[in-house]
Amino acid sequence: MNTPYSSRYTAFVGDRRLAQGAYADIARALASLDDAPQPVLVFDDATGAPVDAPPRPEHAARLARIGIAPDEASVAAPEASRPAPGRPRLGVVAREVTLLPRHWDWLAAQPGGASAALRRLVDQARRTGDAADERRRAQERAYKFISAIAGHRPGFEEAARALFAGERTRFESLVAAWPADVAAHAVRLAGAGWRESPSTR
Repeated sequence: MNTPYSSRYTAFVGDRRLAQGAYADIARALASLDDAPQPVLVFDDATGAPVDAPPRPEHAARLARIGIAPDEASVAAPEASRPAPGRPRLGVVAREVTLLPRHWDWLAAQPGGASAALRRLVDQARRTGDAADERRRAQERAYKFISAIAGHRPGFEEAARALFAGERTRFESLVAAWPADVAAHAVRLAGAGWRESPSTR
């Protein structure tokens, strides 16, 4: 499972949404939850992937008996990154770029030199590709969620195909047959995953 580093999560008890918010909010909601026979699933809203749930009070007590603090078991701090070469005050980071001689020749002839030309090319590619990238991320986010919580549901495969085909109306109609909280969260995660003119097949 992923380690929970992002800032927003959603917890489900079975098919019912229990809580949504920061990881600490999820931990508090689980701490106040009576013993539930249904499985608890916590999802990272940034990726749609399941993450480790905060330990329940009875689990925390068990961890304390063996000398592990609950916060150490539930959330690990990311490692500090080492300073990178470049001009960090200006946001400039030096990294290796491997190109063929003809590429270097072309870059050297551009106004401002190779670095300036590369920055312009990257900015242009980002402007043209941002919408497609966000659509892809939304599709992957929604797919990870529905795979984990609704992979056994009728219409799952059809819903997944509609999601990646950008067919919003079909996707929403298929997931509408699932439990309401699951369907609503799937639709929300897929929010940017549609073409401007979705197919009506």
